[in-house]
Amino acid sequence: MLFQKLKALRNPDMYHGWGKSKKYFEGWYFKLIDATETYALAIIPGISITSEGTQSAFIQILDGKGCTATFIPFDANSFQPDDDKFFIKIKDNEFSADFIKLNLDNLKGTLRLIDTQPIENTLLSPGIMGWYSYMPFMECYHGIVSMNHRLEGELMIDGKSVDFTGGKGYLEKDWGESFPSSWIWMQTNHFQHHEASLMASVANIPFMGTHFVGFLISFWLEGKFYRFATYTGAKMTFSKVYDDRVELKFKNGKFRLVITAFKGATGELVSPIEGNMAGKVNESLDAKVHFKLLKNNQIVFDDWGRNAGLEVAGNYEELEIG
Repeated sequence: MLFQKLKALRNPDMYHGWGKSKKYFEGWYFKLIDATETYALAIIPGISITSEGTQSAFIQILDGKGCTATFIPFDANSFQPDDDKFFIKIKDNEFSADFIKLNLDNLKGTLRLIDTQPIENTLLSPGIMGWYSYMPFMECYHGIVSMNHRLEGELMIDGKSVDFTGGKGYLEKDWGESFPSSWIWMQTNHFQHHEASLMASVANIPFMGTHFVGFLISFWLEGKFYRFATYTGAKMTFSKVYDDRVELKFKNGKFRLVITAFKGATGELVSPIEGNMAGKVNESLDAKVHFKLLKNNQIVFDDWGRNAGLEVAGNYEELEIG
């Protein structure tokens, strides 16, 4: 078990729950958009362990166009993680960084993930959380498996064959005890004029008896990564949630980010509270994001992203500044 724990520590995509018996969850988030952008799905397999030690596996399905979400529970014994790489099996369903295989009542088929774009992983910074990945008492950990990739294959959706070949995907994960008390999360890799992908997250983070507003931003542009996070010394200079949009601004040395995300219709997902999948969070898969990156006040990137995932959850007022 020690071997599995140590290997997972250096590989955020792998299963981290070895030896956990209470207050734990882990879930992977597969975003799937077909080439015509008619279908937008988020498939979330995972495992939960309540404070009483009750274990259950699950698969959640978010239909971003129909704005519906389905939570499918499974016996915990059906959850089978690989101890050497990212691969999990839940009954007849399989998930990895290379493919997703589904055998559910209304969703069947196999999709291949082509040309995945994992973020930099070093000893000092094993993933998007940087050195915070090594802190053993964080409430929630976050990992990015692939910022951008192509899809190949077909899915049977409610008995209809849908070709996802030529579509786009994104893959991330969370694990720990609970989601934060409040957070803003967004992701899009469907920009108008660029091959790019953005993930931005702002959350209220409990830490050593206090709390702080932390953020993680990963931006992939035509093979190059830009990372902005609390631990990199970047600063959030503005954050505001309006009825129809979210506005965020950041600064990191010579770079500035300006993000405006316009809300879309949502479906209601289930979220973890002390390992128990008892919370609720509304997520859109048809939000729109305007993203601008500047260096020394010169524009590096200025474009609109569509098919964006967007969550604004909890007491978001505690995240607002400026």
